[in-house]
Amino acid sequence: MHPAKASVVTDLNKRLNDSPFIFVADYTGLNVTQFSELRTRLDKAGARCQVVKNSYLRLAAKGAGLPDLGELRGQNAIVTGEKDVAAAAKVLKNFTAEFKKPTVRTGVVDRLIVTTEQIQAIADLPSRDVLLSQLLGVLSAPASKLVRLLNEPASQLARVLQARVDQGGAPEAPAAKAETPAPAAPAEVAAPADSTPATETPNS
Repeated sequence: MHPAKASVVTDLNKRLNDSPFIFVADYTGLNVTQFSELRTRLDKAGARCQVVKNSYLRLAAKGAGLPDLGELRGQNAIVTGEKDVAAAAKVLKNFTAEFKKPTVRTGVVDRLIVTTEQIQAIADLPSRDVLLSQLLGVLSAPASKLVRLLNEPASQLARVLQARVDQGGAPEAPAAKAETPAPAAPAEVAAPADSTPATETPNS
């Protein structure tokens, strides 16, 4: 392989490895101004758009261990990002609705092939920031607790969230209530001792 070509493939391979998703879109028909606008909108969503040769993309995807992207034809660009796949998909969906292009061909999310229809569905999901905001609102807990909960299995997190809804308080509230009877025990034992002189007084 020519050194220049190898360098391009290596850089592209790194970009694919660093991104949790990739969308492949045929930008045929977009003029320079429109393509620049698409890049700007994606940039604001934390994503990048890069024109690639189909042969380079195939090699880079294979090197990154991605599934087969299928037959690649036309003038394609790839969209990648750091984390928020929904935001990038939403930009593509809205831009296509406005300009009728580009045509999203396929994609990979978490190393799984996604179809055009699935990418459209991803675009309708709330953004990552919105989801985190909603979760924070439900938990109403310190950030340290949120981090701890997010590291727990999904089933346990679901139970904690349900507990918040059912009890209207922090998950620790039931434990605090369980400790309440402990100091009451001595009082119950002391009660008979106090009553003994009262019953003996009439007899004396």
